[in-house]
Amino acid sequence: MSFWTYLLHCADRSFYVGHTDNLETRIAQHEAGETPGYTQTRLPIKLVWSQSFGSRMEALEAERQIKGWSRAKKLALIREDWTLISTLARSRKEK
Repeated sequence: MSFWTYLLHCADRSFYVGHTDNLETRIAQHEAGETPGYTQTRLPIKLVWSQSFGSRMEALEAERQIKGWSRAKKLALIREDWTLISTLARSRKEK
């Protein structure tokens, strides 16, 4: 069974990070406003990034890590700009 970490772009230009074991169903729930909380009041949403993992713990760990990232780093993830992600990670450690 695969587990997914995903990144949504919300109508207010914010990002939402989550994880699930059924990506299609979960995104449909977000789109329909069936998921109470953050995205329900920020529709419409758009899936902008996702990655599969072998276990729920790995997906949850990735979710927690990405939630702590800056907007610039999340945008770099969407573009799969690994050089910029690395640069942004180093610059944060220097502060």
